[in-house]
Amino acid sequence: MRIVDIQERTASIASDIRNAVVDFSKMTVSVVAVRTDVVRNGEPVVGYGFNSNGRYAQGALLRERFIPRVLEADPAALLNDDGDNLDPGRIWDHLMRNEKPGGHGERSVAVGVIDMAVWDAVAKIEGKPLHRLLADRYRAGEVDEKVFVYAAGGYYYPGKGTRELQDEMRSYLALGYDVVKMKIGGADLAADLGRIEAVLEVVGSGERLAVDANGRFDLETAIAYARALEPYGLRWYEEAGDPLDYALQAELARHYDGPMATGENLFSMQDARNLLRYGGMRRDRDVLQMDPVLSYGLVEYRRMLDALREHGWSPRRCIPHGGHQFALAIAAGLGLGGNESYPHVFQPFGGFADTTPVEGSLVALPEVPGIGFEAKSDLYALFEELFGAGH
Repeated sequence: MRIVDIQERTASIASDIRNAVVDFSKMTVSVVAVRTDVVRNGEPVVGYGFNSNGRYAQGALLRERFIPRVLEADPAALLNDDGDNLDPGRIWDHLMRNEKPGGHGERSVAVGVIDMAVWDAVAKIEGKPLHRLLADRYRAGEVDEKVFVYAAGGYYYPGKGTRELQDEMRSYLALGYDVVKMKIGGADLAADLGRIEAVLEVVGSGERLAVDANGRFDLETAIAYARALEPYGLRWYEEAGDPLDYALQAELARHYDGPMATGENLFSMQDARNLLRYGGMRRDRDVLQMDPVLSYGLVEYRRMLDALREHGWSPRRCIPHGGHQFALAIAAGLGLGGNESYPHVFQPFGGFADTTPVEGSLVALPEVPGIGFEAKSDLYALFEELFGAGH
C-alpha cells in the first residue's frame, strides 16, 4: 500500500462580493488529489482536498515543499501500525519536517489541503463515511446524525441595498436555515444598523442572526458597535478586531454581554490556546470558529480540541469556519456545536451533499465512504474536470 501521486490544481472562486476587509474578485483555491494503489470497486482510491475560502491557492508551497516530502518518504513510514491504511499523523509529521515553529499564515493552509485529502482516502480505504470513522476512533462510536448549520452571507455587493439583502435572507429561510449571518464593518455604524434591522424584519429575532466584522475594528469602534448591537440580542458578534489582538478581544468582553465568536484566522493549537488564555472568551456563551483545513488539518485541529478541554471548554462551543463537507464530517464525528454553510457563494466548494437538504437548520451526512464529495455532484464534476474522470 502506498501513495502513488499527489497532484495540485488551482480553481477560481472569484466574485464581486466583499466583506469589511477584502473583496473576492481574485480569490482562488488549491485542490489536490492523493492517489493510492489501493483498489475499491474496481477503481484506485483517490482522496480529495481543498482549502477553505478566504485564503488563496497554495500551489507553490504544495509543489515545492509539501508534496515532495510525502512522495519522497518511505511508503511504509506513512502507514499505520497494521500496514493496512495510511496514517494521517505520520503523514503530517513528514509534511512538517524542517519547518520551524511559529509563522502559521500560509503553510498551515497548504498542509491542511493535503490533510483533508488524506483523511478522505483513509475513510475510503476503510469503507466508511469519515464522520463514522472519526466517531469510531475518537468518540467510542457516538456520532451526531444531524448537525446544526447556519447560512453565511450578507456580503456587500455593488448595487445591493436592503431590499436585496432581505431577499437573500428569505432565500436562506426557504432552503431550511433558521439561523443566518451577515457582514458588518464595510459601512458606517448607522448604515450597518439599518441593514441589521432590515434582516431582523425577515428572520424575526436576534437569536436567528449573527454578524461578522472580519477583524476590521479598532477597540473604540468595536466597543461602539457592541453598545449598539447589544439590544438586538444577536446570535453572536464575530471577529470584531484583529484575530491576534487578544487584549482587544478581552477588553471587548467587558463591554458586551452577548455571545461573541472568533478563531477562524487562528491557524495553530498554540494560537487557539492563547485565545483561551488571554482573549477573555467565555466558555458559557462564546463560539470558537477555528477552521480544520486552514489550520494544518484535522491532525492539528484535534490538538486544539485537547487544549480546549484542558481549559474547561466543550467541543460543543466549536462551530468551524469553512462551510464545506470536511468540517461537517468533523462536527458530526467529534461532537462539535455545528458548522458554517455558504448556500450561494464559494461554489461548488461550499455546501453539502445533494441528497441531504437542510431542515430546521439541521443537516444529515451522506452514507458514502470518505468525506462524501461523490454525493455532491457539482463539486465532484469539478474534480473530474481538474484531474480526469476516475483520476
